Amino acid sequence: MPAKIVPLDPSWETRFWNHVLRDVPSYYFFIFDWRLNKAKTQIFLALQGEKIVGLLLIYDQRIVQIRGSPEVADLLMNEVNLEKGEFQILKEHEAILFRKYSPLTKNEMILMTLRRGQEKLAVKHPVVKLGSTEAEEIPGLLREEFPEWGDFTRGSIIERMKEGVLFLGIQDGEEVVSLASTRILDFGSNIGMVVTEKGYRGRGYATSIVSALLKEILQESELALIHVLSDNPSAIHVYRKVGFRPYKTYSFIRGEKITEK
Repeated sequence: MPAKIVPLDPSWETRFWNHVLRDVPSYYFFIFDWRLNKAKTQIFLALQGEKIVGLLLIYDQRIVQIRGSPEVADLLMNEVNLEKGEFQILKEHEAILFRKYSPLTKNEMILMTLRRGQEKLAVKHPVVKLGSTEAEEIPGLLREEFPEWGDFTRGSIIERMKEGVLFLGIQDGEEVVSLASTRILDFGSNIGMVVTEKGYRGRGYATSIVSALLKEILQESELALIHVLSDNPSAIHVYRKVGFRPYKTYSFIRGEKITEK
C-alpha cells in the first residue's frame, strides 16, 4: 500500500516530535524551522498506517528537504511546486528530483557532527563577539565568500543578531577579517558561514573561531553541527581538527522547474 501524504498539523505534532528527535542531525532543519519559523514553514508527513516513513520540508517557498525511501520521496515530490528551489536530498533521490527540476548547480554536501566530550578546542587567536558596530563590515565578507546565499546587508545582519544569532570574529585593528556564526539552541546548534578574508587565510583563524563557538554551544547543548561542501578540503580539515566527524552526505541542488512543452 502506498504511503499517504498529509500536512503536519496539531493532531500529528506528538508523533512528529517523537520521530525527528530520535535523529536530530538528520532532521535538524525540520526541528529548527518548525520550532522557530513556523509561519514560513510547511512540513508534510508520509504515513504507513500510523507510522511516519518520510518527511518533506518547504521553508520560505524556496528551500526543500526530503527524507525517506525513493518510493516515498517520489510521492512527497508531488507536494513541491516551486518555480525555483534549493534542494537538500539524498543522492538516491536525484533522479526523482530531475524529472521535475532542471539542476542549475549541483554539489555534494557533508553534514558533520560533534557531541560534547569529542571537542578538541584550539583558540590561539583573540576572538571577539561581533555586534552592531561591526555589522557594516560583515556583509562584504559574506558576499565575497557566499554570493549565492542571498543579499547580505547591514540591516539583515543586525536583524539576525536580534534573533539570537551569535557572530564571533577576529579583527586586524578595526577590520573584521574572519568570522563565523551560530544560533545556540538546546537541541543542537548549526555553525554557519565560516569565512576568512583571502589575505588572512592559513593562519588558523577559522580553527580559533570555530573552537570559540563550540565552547559557547557546548555549554547549552550536547550537539554541534556544521555543513561543508565536499570539494572544500581545507574546511573539512579544520572541522576534523576540532573534533567534527562526517555524519551523512547529501546532494545540494539549485533547480528550476521544467516547463512542459
